[in-house]
Amino acid sequence: MGFNGHGVWALYRFEMARSLRTVWQSLITPVVTTALYFVVFGSAIGSRMGGVSEVPYGAFIVPGLIMLSLFTNSIFNGSFGIYFPKFTGTIYELLSAPISPFETVLAYVGAAATKSVVLGLVILATAALFVPLEILHPFWMLAFLVLISATFALFGFIIGVWAQSFEQLNFIPMLIVTPLTFLGGAFYSIDMLPPAWQTVSLFNPVVYLISGFRWAFFGVGDVPVAISLTATLGFFLILLAFVGWIFKTGWRLKN
Repeated sequence: MGFNGHGVWALYRFEMARSLRTVWQSLITPVVTTALYFVVFGSAIGSRMGGVSEVPYGAFIVPGLIMLSLFTNSIFNGSFGIYFPKFTGTIYELLSAPISPFETVLAYVGAAATKSVVLGLVILATAALFVPLEILHPFWMLAFLVLISATFALFGFIIGVWAQSFEQLNFIPMLIVTPLTFLGGAFYSIDMLPPAWQTVSLFNPVVYLISGFRWAFFGVGDVPVAISLTATLGFFLILLAFVGWIFKTGWRLKN
């Protein structure tokens, strides 16, 4: 059988339509949140400290602020899309439909990643109203934005398959991903930490994602950009392999 583009498009359009019903809430919330972050961090704190890595602090936090929202929203969109059919029992219709596991993942993860990319661009546009921004490597900025969105949407898809309640959907994003983001250099450079804590921070995978994305803006990062890109691709491939195993074994899809 060839590629079922009609099936992929139908699932993708369904997932996008679900979000478009609340498009204003989805866009207003990050705009307001971004404005508040700049009031607190950019104005109140940033005005009292110098630049970080020769970058004004207000501009320095923009990549971390985008990543903070990107991680949580990619996971939420990716997890809810597959969890809801499990919750309602319509997952069996999806499993019996003439669409392959690859096509299913492509539709759900593609829709979740699309929403996250749009959200990231909205936050970027909002940030540009508060601080002057110059993106040194726009191609790599978009590449990191799309790749990280797809990676965490894939991670969210796995969480949606694993979760057996709505509480579990929020467990990993709120108690694991968000703290790792704050400790991963979202609002500071790990070079500002004592040497021992710099070493500890390198075990945080989020450091590499934020560092690569920040490099695309300012040409500076906590780790070399090649390592950041390799880590992001490696994370994506590991998650992709795990999703393949899920469909091969039917783990938590058929019970």
